[in-house]
Amino acid sequence: MISGFGWAVLVLIFGYLALFLWGIAIAADASGRSVWLFGRASGRDRWAAFGFRAAFVVALFGPLFWLAWPILHKADPLWTEGEVAALGAVGVFLAGVGAMVAFAAQMSMGTSWRVGVASDATGDLVSGGLYRFSRNPTFLGQFALLAGVGFAIASLPTILAPLLFLGSASLQIRSEEAVLRQSLGAEYERYAASVPRWIGLRRRSVK
Repeated sequence: MISGFGWAVLVLIFGYLALFLWGIAIAADASGRSVWLFGRASGRDRWAAFGFRAAFVVALFGPLFWLAWPILHKADPLWTEGEVAALGAVGVFLAGVGAMVAFAAQMSMGTSWRVGVASDATGDLVSGGLYRFSRNPTFLGQFALLAGVGFAIASLPTILAPLLFLGSASLQIRSEEAVLRQSLGAEYERYAASVPRWIGLRRRSVK
C-alpha cells in the first residue's frame, strides 16, 4: 500500500518534471538554441546524464512497480506500507520545498540555463538569488525532492534514487566547474571562492 503522503510525493515529482521540461523549452526559445546538451555528453558526463535520468525514473516508477507486484515489496526490508505517518509528512514537506527550489533556480538562470555541459555552450554567470547561497541550487533542490520521496515511500528504489542522483551530480559539477573556469576565468574563480558548492553562507569575496 502507498499512503496519501506517498501519492502526494509522486504527484510532486511528476509535476516538477513537467515544469522542468517547460522551463527548458522557455530557455531554448529565449536563447535561440538548444539548451539540452546531454546528447553531446561523453565519458563521465555521459554517465552523469544517465544517472540523472535513472534516478528520477527509479523514484517515480519504483514504488509503482513495488505496488503492482507484491512479491517485490514483500522482499523489500524498507517497505513500510505507509504506516509511519511522520515520515510521510516529512517527505511531502522536503519534496515540496525541493521542487520549488529546483524550479526557481532553473528559471532564474534565464538564457544561461543548460542541461549538461559543453565548452562552447556556456552562458553568463548568474550569482544572485538562490545562487548567493549555493553554486548548484537546482541540484540541491532536486536532491531534496528525491530524498522526500524516499521518506514518504521508504523502499529500496526510493532510497537508491537520491544516492544515484548525488553521485551523478558530483560528476556533472566537476565538469561544469572546469568548463566555467576555462570560459569565465577570474569572474568564476571569485564566485566559487565566495559561494559554497552546495549550501552555506556567502564568504567574503576574493578580489
